[in-house]
Amino acid sequence: MKLVRWHSGWAGKSALSRGTRWGLAVVLSGAAAMTCASWLKGGPPTTPTANSAAKMDFDCRDSATELAAGSMLSMSHQVQVAAPRFELSSESLPVSSDTKEITQAASADVHLDFAVQPCQTCVPMVQGVDCQNCGPCADGEAHWNQWGPVPFQLYGPGDYVAPARTPGMPEYRIRVDDLLEFVYRLTREMSSQPYELNVGDTIVIESMTDETLNRGSVVTGQGIQILADGTITVRLLGQVRAAGRTVDELREELETRYQKYYKVPAITVTPLQVNAKLEDLRAAINGGVGFGGQRTRVQVTPEGSIQLPAIGSVPALGLTLDELAMEVNQRYQQVIDGVELTPALITRAPSYIYVVGEVATPGRFTIDKPTDVIQAIAFAGSWNIGANLRQVVVFRRTQDWRLMATKLDLRGAMLGKRPCPADNIMLRDLDIVVIPKNTAQLSSDFITLIFTNNIYRVLPVTANLNFAKTSTL
Repeated sequence: MKLVRWHSGWAGKSALSRGTRWGLAVVLSGAAAMTCASWLKGGPPTTPTANSAAKMDFDCRDSATELAAGSMLSMSHQVQVAAPRFELSSESLPVSSDTKEITQAASADVHLDFAVQPCQTCVPMVQGVDCQNCGPCADGEAHWNQWGPVPFQLYGPGDYVAPARTPGMPEYRIRVDDLLEFVYRLTREMSSQPYELNVGDTIVIESMTDETLNRGSVVTGQGIQILADGTITVRLLGQVRAAGRTVDELREELETRYQKYYKVPAITVTPLQVNAKLEDLRAAINGGVGFGGQRTRVQVTPEGSIQLPAIGSVPALGLTLDELAMEVNQRYQQVIDGVELTPALITRAPSYIYVVGEVATPGRFTIDKPTDVIQAIAFAGSWNIGANLRQVVVFRRTQDWRLMATKLDLRGAMLGKRPCPADNIMLRDLDIVVIPKNTAQLSSDFITLIFTNNIYRVLPVTANLNFAKTSTL
C-alpha cells in the first residue's frame, strides 16, 4: 500500500477538472452509517438504520457537484491506496464541528469503493490572474484582486518547450547582415515566342547543294559557335550576324545571300547547343561538392543590397522574402529566360540589447526570441541593491535612427506586487536599458566620493582614548 495525503489548499473547483466523470459509492455499515449526500454537502450527518448504504454518482461537469466534492476533499485526511480501491480509515477523519458526530459514531471502516477513472488524472485548475483581461482604465492592467481560475497547467511535464504560440513577428523583413540562399530552378515551360539565338550558342549549317558550305555536323555533334559580337563566319559570305535572330530568320538570310552563287542553295540551320546564358548561370551557381544543387548564398550588404550572377546588385533591405523573389525573378526574365529563383533566410542578422547601470553584469546581450525588459535584467544577473526600479530608462532608435526614450516602473513587478505590469515592454535590436541608482545609493556614493576618498585622506582625523591613563583606580 501507498500512503497518499490530500490537502485542502486547492480543493473545490481546482480539485476536479471538467469533462470527466467519477463513479463514487460510499458503503457504510453499523452505527457509523450516514448519507453520502450530507457528507458531500458538508451538512450535519444523519444516522440511518444499521447496515444501510447510500450510493451517489456525480459528474465533474456539474459545477455544483464540483463544489460539493471539493468540500469533501478539503478535509485533510490520509487515504490508503490499494488498487483498484481507495480505503479510508475512520480514525483518519479529522475531528471538527461538522464531522465530530461522524468520528465519534464510527465503529466500522468507511470504504470509498471506486475504480481509477479518467477524472483522477485531470490537471487541477490553478488560481491566478489572466493578463488578457485588463483592469480598470485608470491603470490599464489587471491586479491580484482579480484572482480566479486560470488555465495555468494546460500541458504535462513533457511539454516544457511550451505550445506553439502566435508568431511574435507577422512578417519578417530583410535586414543588413542577413544571410540568404537562392535556389535556382529551370522552369522548362514552353515559350509563346520563338527562340532567339544568343552569344555562345552552337549551330550547324548544312547545304544540300554543296557540301563544302557545311559548317559542322549533327552526326559528330560539332558546330559553329556564335561569337561575342553576335556573328558567325561562313564560306563565301564571311561574317553574318546570328545573335538576336530566330533559326528561321538566320536560314532565310543565308538562303538569300547564297542565291548569288547557287540557284537553289538549300540551306539548313540546326541549333545544336542553345541557352548558353542559362548554362553559364548554372555553372556559376553550381554548388559542386559543397552545399550542392543550383543555389547560391549571399549576405545583405550594409547598404541593403545583394549581388546575384547575371543581374548584379538588387536592393533587398526592408523587403519580405516574397517581395524579394518577385523583384529578382523580374530582373532575371529580362536577361535569361527559363529560370526561377526562390529565396530562403538561412541566418538572421544578430540582434543585440544593452543593459547598463545597477545590474550585476552589465553588457551587450544577444536576443534571438521575443524579449521584454524583465528578461533583459535577468540576462544581466538581476538588479543590485540600491537600484531605482521605478525609473528604468529604455533608449530606442527608430528606422531613421532618431532617438527615443521612455521610463518604466518595474518595482511592483520585481517585488511580485503587480501580476500584469504594463511597463514590461518588449525590446528590439539596439535597445539600451538603463537601471539608475536610487536616492539612497546616490547619497552613499556622494559621501564615499567626497569624504571617504577625498577629505578623510587629505586630513585624516583620528581619535584615541587611553583608558589606562584616565583610570582613577
